[in-house]
Amino acid sequence: MEDDAEREISPGTRPGNSLTRAEWLLLLVLAAVQFTHSMDFMVMMPLGPQCRQELSINPQQFAIVVSSYGFSAAIAGLLAAFFIDRFDRKITLLVLYAGLITGTLLCALAPGYWTLMMARIVAGAFGGIGGAFILVIIGDAFPEMRRGRATGVVMTAFSIASIAGLPVGIMLGNRFGVRTPFGILGLFGLAIWVVAFKVLPPMRGHLERRRESAAETLAMLRQPAHLRAYAFMIMLVMGSFTIAPHFSDFLVHNVGRAKDDLAYVYLCGGLLTFVTLPLVGRCADRFGKRWVFRLMAGCTLVTILVLTNLEAAPLLPLLVITTLYWIFTSGRWVPAMALVTSSALPRYRGSFMSINASLQQMAIGLAAVVAGAVIGEAESGELTGYKAAGLIAAVSTGISMLLAGGLRVAQETAETSMAVDSPDDSPVLAQTVEDFVN
Repeated sequence: MEDDAEREISPGTRPGNSLTRAEWLLLLVLAAVQFTHSMDFMVMMPLGPQCRQELSINPQQFAIVVSSYGFSAAIAGLLAAFFIDRFDRKITLLVLYAGLITGTLLCALAPGYWTLMMARIVAGAFGGIGGAFILVIIGDAFPEMRRGRATGVVMTAFSIASIAGLPVGIMLGNRFGVRTPFGILGLFGLAIWVVAFKVLPPMRGHLERRRESAAETLAMLRQPAHLRAYAFMIMLVMGSFTIAPHFSDFLVHNVGRAKDDLAYVYLCGGLLTFVTLPLVGRCADRFGKRWVFRLMAGCTLVTILVLTNLEAAPLLPLLVITTLYWIFTSGRWVPAMALVTSSALPRYRGSFMSINASLQQMAIGLAAVVAGAVIGEAESGELTGYKAAGLIAAVSTGISMLLAGGLRVAQETAETSMAVDSPDDSPVLAQTVEDFVN
């Protein structure tokens, strides 16, 4: 019955699950922005061995570089929660994206450990909120019955980043230096920013009844339904990022694979998730987001335990295991983020997701610190303690499966209901599409 309630059609939304041309254009622009964000965040981890070598940093310092992004995003998200809903969604996204591009370009110019850490702080302050803000726009623009599919489409940007971005980034980093991928990504982001500026329409539907004070907003964010979503997100993140920062080092030094083999790991995972993520989104809308999440999370738990206990392995069996891990761990995020986005009313969604992004990035930073505390380096170069990190990730994943039962779709009352712009109902967006196509 819980999952049936998730699929109820809101009054005033059109029936059917098909996406219009206007909706597809909006999703493509958001996916391009998400691609840049995913690449900026993801490319640092597979370049870990190269980064440590070029900048002469140890595993603990590298963990701090990774966690600095998360802690910066956490602080920025907390501050943004009190004003982010007061502006046009388009303007907010463009400002956040410009900040992310700036941080990425600063990474390309960083000569050492401290400057790289400062560049990651800038990227985190804007990119951490920007990634969550994409989901805010999806939540505003798509009704609950199509939100899973829309989320799945945008999250294929992660797959494209894995298919095309990470292998290229790894090869560029190995051949031309660790700064090169960040420079190219920053220039690519500038081009996407221009397209987003021209294509995205104004999005002000959430401003119609925005009258709450900062104290009222804070009280709203402390509601039990939101607290459950925050706890769910923290466990979800801990289930990934206690092992993710040292994933590449583990494959190189413990499993015995060459650095160039990392490109195949991310390529195979990306190819399969490019196909599976939209399917997971469709299944989430059809069968219930909670049920699909628990299925994907359960499979993730198993693959985490298998992966973190690997000994030396040939490339083919390794690719089977790592590809299954990517399919399940990325697949659980589609129904999970659709569930979290639906937990807040539209006019609060920006503040709610900003706090959620803050806690998400704080959890990423915490996970990286925990990983740095339990993972060490032997004289031979092998990592120690990676099995313990995997156990922490598996337990966190199991807790997230339990917490998913407490998430509910936020319901408007007759006194607080407001119109939510949908891309197919927006004349501004429709005109933008016509201008872009013609």
